[in-house]
Amino acid sequence: MPALCHLALQIVLINILLPIERKAVVARLVIKFGGTSVANVEKIRFAARHVKREFEAGHEICVIVSAMAGTTNQLIKWAKEAAPIHDAREYDAIVASGEQITAGLMAIILSDMGIKARSYSGWQVPIKTDEAHGAARIVDIDAKNLLETMANNMVCVITGFQGIAPSGRVATLGRGGSDTSAVAVAAAINADRCDIYTDVDGVYTSDPRIVPKARRLEKISFEEMLEMASLGAKVLQTRSVELAMAHKVRLAVRSTFDDPDAKQNDFANNDGKILGTLVCDEDEIVEKQIVSGVTMVKGEAKITLRGVKDHPGVAASVFGALADERIIVDMIVQNIADDGKTTDITFTVPDEEYERAIKALKAASDRFEYDAISGSKGSAKISVIGVGMRSHAGVASSMFKALADKGINIQLITTSEIKTSVLIDEEYGELAVRSLHSFYGLDKEEN
Repeated sequence: MPALCHLALQIVLINILLPIERKAVVARLVIKFGGTSVANVEKIRFAARHVKREFEAGHEICVIVSAMAGTTNQLIKWAKEAAPIHDAREYDAIVASGEQITAGLMAIILSDMGIKARSYSGWQVPIKTDEAHGAARIVDIDAKNLLETMANNMVCVITGFQGIAPSGRVATLGRGGSDTSAVAVAAAINADRCDIYTDVDGVYTSDPRIVPKARRLEKISFEEMLEMASLGAKVLQTRSVELAMAHKVRLAVRSTFDDPDAKQNDFANNDGKILGTLVCDEDEIVEKQIVSGVTMVKGEAKITLRGVKDHPGVAASVFGALADERIIVDMIVQNIADDGKTTDITFTVPDEEYERAIKALKAASDRFEYDAISGSKGSAKISVIGVGMRSHAGVASSMFKALADKGINIQLITTSEIKTSVLIDEEYGELAVRSLHSFYGLDKEEN
């Protein structure tokens, strides 16, 4: 009897250690997990179950991981404690270590689940960047190693947020760079989809904290997502959406905390309901809403230069002075006087850049002439976004009327083909968002 028990134990151990069998390759996926999704070992183990589900479904997989939540901030703190002013290349060497820890842990956990996996640092792929340490841009990815690893029935686990510069040093991509890493890898390996797992279950018509009736969008176009990402929606990093749009990489925004063992059919559950939000080409969206979302950016400052002597190149001189100080300008409106000799230029900058912007303009007064400079802080930019605006007239005018009905005054207006933005007093920001959300019929239906 003891011999039989010993044999049974051996069989159990062999079954645990044998690699998981899977179906023939169905698709190629990149799966990215953010910091909150991999905040500790147990959460990494939970995230790994999503990878296991997709692997068993027959997909070839590359996983991109961020550092554990809070790790990068701690590494930055240590770098600043070491020396407030330091070599950016050494700074990158420090902060890049957070993702290496997560990648190693994810590979270990997948292997423990019976899935063959190996971790790659950005330089091992290699993900090639420029030399702008701390804010590097990806210039090329050699996908040969990744394709060979996947062909050998293994999962690649790659550090996000980093690559290798021409000098051979590690270079990081800046905050949110793991999203960019994921999309770039997806483009390089010709992935069928790039799944971004985060702590929300998709892209909403507005911020649910402001608008309780906000709805999760099943699909949204690249252009709409790019506008929403740049106008306050923090689900995806702007550079990653730009890259996805350029390379036609379909993105799926999903919740890490959904049941990883629930049966799925591609990007939907067994009932056909789409999980998360699919960011895709406009052609994939059958019914295009006039407005898909309403966003808000707080902390906007308005600056006006009055009586600027108008001549060719004056705008370049004004905004060149701000660019020299690396001050980002957003909304710009110019009004030329009736005599055509002077103009008023109004624009916005972040509240925290207001004083620096005023100082830079005054310091550059020898480049252009103006009569006066004025401004104020504490405004909010409210935007309505939707590809349906291309084929529907009157969206802007109806927006203005809806705000006027609530007694909200508009300070500035800018428009594009699929977006209209207004600047208003910040104290009316949330009222404006809720009002416009209801006005355009975006509130979810009550059961």
